[in-house]
Amino acid sequence: MRNYLSLLSTLLLFINLSFSQEEQDSIPKTEIDSVQADLAKNGIVIKDSVSFKKAKKEFNPLAPSKAAFYSAVLPGMGQIYNKRYWKAPIVWGAIGGSVYMYIYNNDQYQRFRTAFIRRQAGFTDDEFNGEGTLPLFDVERLEYQQERFQSDRDLWLVAAIALYALNIVDANVDAHLKQFNIDDDLSIDFEPYLDLNQVTNSPNYGMALIIKF
Repeated sequence: MRNYLSLLSTLLLFINLSFSQEEQDSIPKTEIDSVQADLAKNGIVIKDSVSFKKAKKEFNPLAPSKAAFYSAVLPGMGQIYNKRYWKAPIVWGAIGGSVYMYIYNNDQYQRFRTAFIRRQAGFTDDEFNGEGTLPLFDVERLEYQQERFQSDRDLWLVAAIALYALNIVDANVDAHLKQFNIDDDLSIDFEPYLDLNQVTNSPNYGMALIIKF
């Protein structure tokens, strides 16, 4: 059970980190700033290849909180909010499977517990007395089966709670990662630098070191 939870947690974390590098929305060009306008008035033409600044992608500080809230209300909804539609069936399957196994083991535990209590009371009319389609279970075996299904039931309950919490954390972290503009282009480049001296109203020339992450 613990290996199952660890494997699922590691898988979701790996998927998050992999898909956080998805293609970002194209960054729109900003209008010509005041420096470029002043230089243009003085007859200085700025080539398009010289970049002064880029507009940042819109940042929504409430997105992670919304994603976590949606996943807390209904597991999988946070993933849908983050547009990770393929994750929702995984969340539903993992949590739904854990809940099913909890119910199954609890039903088996109740069956053996009822039979064990009646045997202890001296009755032999339970379903494990060997008179029906099931083989004969003595008192010791009934007690063992009761404890086994009780242990499995409790483990699956912990698994369901852990997966529910992991679903919320996944939605929150994924929403945080989507706020960053992660580019595969990692390079160092030199570009011409041109600025306007506000005191002398004359242009300053230079070189700029550009590091792209």
